[in-house]
Amino acid sequence: MPTATLAARFPKAVPFIIGNEVAERFSYYGMRAILPTFLVAQFFNPSHSAGLTAGAEARANDFVHSFAALGYALPVLGALLADWVLGKYRVILYLSMLYCGGHALLAAYTDNLAGFRAGLFVIAIGMGGIKSSVTANLGDQFDQHNAHLLPKAYGWFQLAIDVGAALSTAFIPELYARAGAAWAFGVPGLLMGAAALTFWLGRRHYVRRPPTGLLAGLRQTLGPGEDRAALRRVGVIFLFIPVLWALYDQSVSEWVLQAAHLNRQLWPGYAPLPEQLQILGIVFGIGLNPLLTYRIYPALERRGVRATPLRRMGTGMVLVALAMCIIAGVQHGLDVGGSPSVWWQVLAYLVVAGGTIMVAVTGLEYAYTHSPPAFKSLMTSLWLLTIAGGNYFLALMNSSIARGGFFARFQGANYYWFFVGLMAVNVVLFALVATRLTEKTYVGAGPLVVEPLAE
Repeated sequence: MPTATLAARFPKAVPFIIGNEVAERFSYYGMRAILPTFLVAQFFNPSHSAGLTAGAEARANDFVHSFAALGYALPVLGALLADWVLGKYRVILYLSMLYCGGHALLAAYTDNLAGFRAGLFVIAIGMGGIKSSVTANLGDQFDQHNAHLLPKAYGWFQLAIDVGAALSTAFIPELYARAGAAWAFGVPGLLMGAAALTFWLGRRHYVRRPPTGLLAGLRQTLGPGEDRAALRRVGVIFLFIPVLWALYDQSVSEWVLQAAHLNRQLWPGYAPLPEQLQILGIVFGIGLNPLLTYRIYPALERRGVRATPLRRMGTGMVLVALAMCIIAGVQHGLDVGGSPSVWWQVLAYLVVAGGTIMVAVTGLEYAYTHSPPAFKSLMTSLWLLTIAGGNYFLALMNSSIARGGFFARFQGANYYWFFVGLMAVNVVLFALVATRLTEKTYVGAGPLVVEPLAE
């Protein structure tokens, strides 16, 4: 068979990786879809007192974002285990089993905050421990001959995330409303079990890059040379990404709680549950992802406009800020006693989906292709650490609001306008830095090409 034909094929391991990601994301987003409203109703304001609403919602947001921050910080430790000690396959398989146990704890302790918190902690360890290794394992399946398919593979990977999240966001809130919290938190655990099984079934097809060893990994990280320079180059760009996640991740917590106060009638006779509105961002992402990858970016290239990674990231940040402007306007309507239509949130979900896709897909690809072979999982974990940073800031801010601290002045619409201003400053600084950097990309055994980042 001609080499060109062989090079055009995806590796046999890819379907198992994509299938694993669909089921794992179903488990994670299904649990997270109902988490903020469950916490308010079950633990922080079970009497549904109007006077306690603001404080209870701030406590729930603090809880949700603290959990997310921990889950997206732990990939650093998981990456070090994968790259230096155990290898990616063992880390993914073993921690997936632990992940299942965390879901079981959630289902068992829906009326006990301490037990429920323990379940979230275990899930954070499992999810965080495997997250960077899963994305890096996808990149490991490619070499110099089929590296041109890597952007499309990461596009399919993002689609797997969106499909799993969409299915669970539509189904789990209904299950919660009809069957109760134990079922709603238990079913995602079954899907996590399916994710672990799917990954195990692909064991004979994976390209497994052996760990470098602890001492060798430390020498490469701490010593001088190109590997350390690569970490520094990518780290500079990643410093600007936490602000993006601080805005986006409000769509799965703050926006959900805001939706509970809106006129949610989308058309006569149908008003979705507040938790189900999150599916809009996911569905829009499913549609926009291939549109951007296969239509818009190539069309821009044909017209002489290069859709470089940093241009995509910068444009995505601007779009996410525009979505936050819409949400701030909706909140202003609520603040003055109005009943804004949920259609404004629909528009915000559309805009935020487009912006986040431009950053998320590019960021996953960027984290892998700009790291040397010994740092694939570690670099991916640094990308995930940006998500942790954004959520950690949100947790601190909501904790401050709940106890009447410094950020208590940013409530109502002012809360959202604060983030619009923060992103405006972030984008300006990002543009200044991006135009002064160069990049070196790596796939397989070594570097591929060196070219300007923001040309």
